[in-house]
Amino acid sequence: MPTQYYIASWNLENLFDVEGSPRRDEKIARAIGKSIHGWTQALLDRKISQLASIIRKMNSTRGPDLLGVYEVENRTVVDLLVQALAPLGRNYQVIHHDTPDRRGIDVAFIYDAALFTVPEPLDQSVFSHFVMRRTATRDILQVNFKTAAHGRRLVVMGNHWPSRSGGQAESAAYRAIAGETLAYFHQRVLEIYGPETPVLAMGDFNDEPFDPSLTDYALAQRSPQVVAKGRDPYFLDLMWPLMGQGLGSLYFDQGPNLLDQFLANKNLIKEGAPLKVLPASVDILRFPEMVAKGATPKPIPFGGMGKPVDQNGFSDHFPICATVVEAD
Repeated sequence: MPTQYYIASWNLENLFDVEGSPRRDEKIARAIGKSIHGWTQALLDRKISQLASIIRKMNSTRGPDLLGVYEVENRTVVDLLVQALAPLGRNYQVIHHDTPDRRGIDVAFIYDAALFTVPEPLDQSVFSHFVMRRTATRDILQVNFKTAAHGRRLVVMGNHWPSRSGGQAESAAYRAIAGETLAYFHQRVLEIYGPETPVLAMGDFNDEPFDPSLTDYALAQRSPQVVAKGRDPYFLDLMWPLMGQGLGSLYFDQGPNLLDQFLANKNLIKEGAPLKVLPASVDILRFPEMVAKGATPKPIPFGGMGKPVDQNGFSDHFPICATVVEAD
């Protein structure tokens, strides 16, 4: 029977190491300043517990097979999260890269090593693509996974593009650069590993599917026909069907924003593909305990880093999920 892989993506909202951590260098400590004050081990443990409670519910309580996480400060906090997922009985492993972001937040992948492998040497399977900007920002993390079932390559790119701080229009150029960087390395993957290579990009793009950073620069399209037949290395933005439902993965000024997305290249959507994403499986995960009461069904943030803490919260983003099927 075909093998199904449950893939999820979640911005964890400032999952920082504790105040005064010896793992934080002086430059980052200066950048985050007083916002880290009061971030104790007890609060970190509580946030980890809250996040893990949601991750354990994913995939019908089996947990994700592959999870991209964003806004994590270092490998230590990701390892703590994996430890909290131990009741699932999974063989979870971590790929993390320390990026030059000014605040020290990174991208990482948590994956079940019984289902995916990352071939050695790692410097030929894990790449961090530098996004050029005047001030440091997150890199795009690429991992060349192979399926344990059949040894097929699945290239996954984790994204956390420059934020909208300072204004959406004023910061748009930075996300355009990130989009161009993603498109460039997507094309390079196809040149190096072959034009049939399946590529899945995911993460917090800090722009909507219709914004130019996605459509014009990352080449993420709405039409499967354009993606399938186009000569350029297009992605299909899998979030378009959710746009008309009035829901978001993040809410700003009470309005929904669909900033968290999956982008699949044509090798993941064409008929007969050995690895194929199921567009109808794409969803925003909104477990009842995560959703704020009232007229606006937004996520309940945990807070911290200068914001009020709600120990019953989780993140200011909802996670998203998708299913990829591997043929026998």
